[in-house]
Amino acid sequence: MAESLDKLLVDIRACRLCEAHLPLGPRPVLQASSTSRLLIVSQAPGRKVHDTGTPFNDVSGERLRAWLGIDRDAFYDASRIAIVPMGFCFPGTGRGGDLPPRPECAPTWHPRLLPLLRQVRLTLVIGQYAQAGVLGVPRGTRLTDTVQTWRDHLAHGRLPLPHPSPRNRLWLVRNPWFETELLPVLRERVAATLNDAG
Repeated sequence: MAESLDKLLVDIRACRLCEAHLPLGPRPVLQASSTSRLLIVSQAPGRKVHDTGTPFNDVSGERLRAWLGIDRDAFYDASRIAIVPMGFCFPGTGRGGDLPPRPECAPTWHPRLLPLLRQVRLTLVIGQYAQAGVLGVPRGTRLTDTVQTWRDHLAHGRLPLPHPSPRNRLWLVRNPWFETELLPVLRERVAATLNDAG
């Protein structure tokens, strides 16, 4: 019997799998609908997202929405956009920023969730952990190398992006091609994906 997306989302939001490892406790944050056409696979919620329960409700989200050329209303319309991190809960903070997504999360939930998002036409793969999980890119490969091959991935309906965190400001300065070459294509594809009625 096919699994219901609504029931699965209830189960995910009730997940306590990593509870012993989460400094603020579990609070899975994601959005999805059976009609979502754009899928954003990200890393894991930050502290502010944990506090509000709203994905990308922070400075990174503001930059991401600017990259996509869409406003908050469009971004938070689950009927059009699914946001599925590699880890659904805030993993805590380490010396260099937020810790990596918990390794138990994606293998437990993604194989059940992603096949139910049958209307997805474009997948944005944000950050090195998502790229390792979705694209199969080894963690040893530099994020820059992965994002530079964006045309190859886009041919398969997936687009790797750096994380929109303010911590990546220097990366954006060092890689001006991202803004001049990739962003215009990203905005065009996102608009076409969200407006496609077929």
